[in-house]
Amino acid sequence: MTRGLVLGKFLPYHAGHAHLIRTARAQVDELTVLVCSLSSEPIDGSLRHSWVASEHPDCRVIHVAEELPQTPDEHPAFWDMWREVIGRRAGPVDVVFTSEDYGEELARWLNARHVCVDRERRAVPISGTSVRADPYGHWAFLPTVVRPFYVRRVAILGAESTGKTTLASQLASAFDTVWVPEYGRTYCGTRDPRTLSLDDFERIGRGQLAAEDSAAREANCLLFCDTDLLTTCTWSDMIAGSRPPWLAATAERRRYERVFLLAADVPWINDGTRVLADRRAEHTARLRHELERVGQPYDELHGPFDARLGSACRLIRSMTELRDAGIGAAAS
Repeated sequence: MTRGLVLGKFLPYHAGHAHLIRTARAQVDELTVLVCSLSSEPIDGSLRHSWVASEHPDCRVIHVAEELPQTPDEHPAFWDMWREVIGRRAGPVDVVFTSEDYGEELARWLNARHVCVDRERRAVPISGTSVRADPYGHWAFLPTVVRPFYVRRVAILGAESTGKTTLASQLASAFDTVWVPEYGRTYCGTRDPRTLSLDDFERIGRGQLAAEDSAAREANCLLFCDTDLLTTCTWSDMIAGSRPPWLAATAERRRYERVFLLAADVPWINDGTRVLADRRAEHTARLRHELERVGQPYDELHGPFDARLGSACRLIRSMTELRDAGIGAAAS
């Protein structure tokens, strides 16, 4: 049986890594992939391990979370230390696959053969350094499983009939991406929201998070969310008199790259599901209080719907990383 080895930081995992691993797997009977991480690195090693493991179920994917030297000049026993760790975690190795200059030396220390895969990055012109420097400019090279880590989430909050759904849909269209509908509306169906219990609000919160996290895999750099958990908390307070502990704790931790709070200064329209026509000002005040209480920055949008759309587009285009990558340059 031929045993192969691929090791790396996968910081982050990208299309070049996928090409390396699949090329290696096709040439050996068993391939071990070591995902090596340091505690100081910007992406948690366990998350990187989960990315690689989910994309390569036909490989042994092992997380090595040991504080090891990264270059030979960091420690005189560099190669001995790495040989010991690889032997302990991966076992015997017949072939080492890399796209790096160190591959020959590593293979020599392991008494293995080295196969260099796409060293010049011609087949897949990408590197981890390039992705870290500009993830949005290299979006096409990020596998679906990785994209949620980089997706910038924008939450749209507001009382009933303030245009949240319309704005979320318009922004998604303007920035060529997807949006997440309000799960509570689906959950209620034909049910009067005023009859909801604390258990219902927790289910709504969990459903909203699941829908949001699912949509993040399909998003193009940005994800627009029609409501958030703070909104669910305020609904729970107003309808049930309190909020479920899980919902309260999770809402406290949830953060968005941008939050728009829509003022209740547009006409209220009864679409058959809305029930708090006389409490919109109160609800808006509650939302404003919640955002300030948890320290979530927000922009309050006023005026006609077209003015809100224009303001939101300008604020999103001002986000540095997206602007540098040219995301949304044509959005109005």
